[in-house]
Amino acid sequence: MTEHAYDVLAGIEPFSRLDSAARAAIASHLEMLSIPRGDTLVRQGDPSDHLYIVVTGRFSVRVAGAESPVAEIAAGQPVGEIAFFAGGRRTATVRAERDSVVFALSRADFDSLAEAMPDLWPCVTRTLATRLAETTASHNRARQPRVHTVPKTLAVCRAGGRPLNRAFLQSFKQRLAGASTLVLDSASEVARSNGASSYATACLNAARFNDLEKRHSLIVYVCDDTVTAWTEKALHQADHVVLVADAVERLPGSATVVNELEAMAASLHEPHNIRLAILHRNRADVVEGTAAWVDPRPFAGMHHHLAVGDAGDTARLLRFIRGEALGVVASGGGAFTAAHVGMIEALLEEGCVIDAYGGTSGGAAMTAAFASGVEAATVARHTHEMFVTRKAMARWNWPRYSLLDHTVFDECLAELYPVSDIADLWVPYFAVSTNLSRNALHVIRRGPLWKAIRASAAIPALFPPVFADGEMLVDGCLIDNVPLAPMRALKRGPNIVLDLAVPGLGRCDIDTSTLPARANLMRQLMARGGNPLPQSPGPQAVLLRSLLRETRNVEDELEPGDQLLSFPVPEGASVLDWTNHRMLRWAAYDFAREQLKLPRD
Repeated sequence: MTEHAYDVLAGIEPFSRLDSAARAAIASHLEMLSIPRGDTLVRQGDPSDHLYIVVTGRFSVRVAGAESPVAEIAAGQPVGEIAFFAGGRRTATVRAERDSVVFALSRADFDSLAEAMPDLWPCVTRTLATRLAETTASHNRARQPRVHTVPKTLAVCRAGGRPLNRAFLQSFKQRLAGASTLVLDSASEVARSNGASSYATACLNAARFNDLEKRHSLIVYVCDDTVTAWTEKALHQADHVVLVADAVERLPGSATVVNELEAMAASLHEPHNIRLAILHRNRADVVEGTAAWVDPRPFAGMHHHLAVGDAGDTARLLRFIRGEALGVVASGGGAFTAAHVGMIEALLEEGCVIDAYGGTSGGAAMTAAFASGVEAATVARHTHEMFVTRKAMARWNWPRYSLLDHTVFDECLAELYPVSDIADLWVPYFAVSTNLSRNALHVIRRGPLWKAIRASAAIPALFPPVFADGEMLVDGCLIDNVPLAPMRALKRGPNIVLDLAVPGLGRCDIDTSTLPARANLMRQLMARGGNPLPQSPGPQAVLLRSLLRETRNVEDELEPGDQLLSFPVPEGASVLDWTNHRMLRWAAYDFAREQLKLPRD
């Protein structure tokens, strides 16, 4: 152990500056500790009475008020060295994210070593000064992209009452074949060495399992169908857990209950590290009843539908796990959102495999169609039927509840988007709305698909709000017309952002005093051949254009891998004129192909 500690100290400031004799003396004072997954090593606000060095394993760093970890600490890195050297209190909480081993140096031992080594404190002082300079520089730099850690270990276990589906497992292994991947189950040699109870052996086993990561890009632990020593070790060692629910056959409700393996996974992992994979016979199956699997499992951060043996579905699941899933985010914009159909069509023709969709208002409607598996030509036909043939946004109403009659609009949405629960969609999807009851953004990922679109597109005053559980929901563009942040909360990985560069309204040389009063307006509307009315924009156009005047620069929010397609809406196009939807679709299609540098036919 002392020899290992000596090697570790050589890579850590300030000990790397010391001579070999000094490092050997410090190594002799280090104590080896085994830290089980989920245990807290240091807690924010506590005294810094020990310096820790990670030998094997991984730790998360969390600060009060932050929703997710702010950093991770891996093997060979120190824990809390600045507060320890400076004599302060812990500035963060550090928790083991798998079974780990650390070296510990106490305050008393450090003080006695410092007295015996005159060179130790100057080395510490230089380290503190360097860290201070680095911290100051990082605060002065522009916003840095978030750093995501790719899972190195993955546990797969059954969900519900059925055994783990072996056909899925075989497909999963085949998809991973060729990569530097190691698949381990309870029959493997490393599993047979697990389970010894002595403290020294526990440290040795933790080191052995963590050492495997250095030789493989991904390790998959296949859990037993019951709680065993191997299953417990696999769940302790995993960065990510996939719970496999077998819905191939129609099952009684008891088959969907949470089993003991899932309960153990939930006690060890946070929701963003647990996925529920729901298996189906094939892609032709109509998915329904997903709520029976999802609702009892709030500890699973996301669910996925997969056809058994479908390589594409397995690849999508792996992209979500690795943080490589491609999302499409579409803005609102009234009739202009017909352009999204053309841009998504160009992306699909390019061969883009879109893993998740989300949008606001009209963007929510267009992306919902593609998430439902509807082809671009059909989306365009439905758009014409809804807005041109049935005039869903051109029916004036007595203004008691809204300026427009919402009933045809609602009927069209219910007919064209019949999915009873967003959770049943094969591809993940969300819509955003503005919650006026709470003055907050409202992200919708459950419930009837048509109602989510209706809430996202409930233009204030034009349509009545949607009332859900007492909350008043209106058009999402009031708070977030380009919902990139909700997509990032759903998944990691690249995103294609579909926005609209809306032309200015232009000058309106109209004398407001010439606008007729109510009685005169009614007479002029009823008269034939009378004086023409002033050509002032109506309340619909003024309201919609007001909502679209967002000054936010979406380009500033892009991260590496993201791409912005901001379609320049042609001059003269009207935000309410859906008769131009075909022109907008094909103009946006050409625009996207040009932006993507696609060859023309």
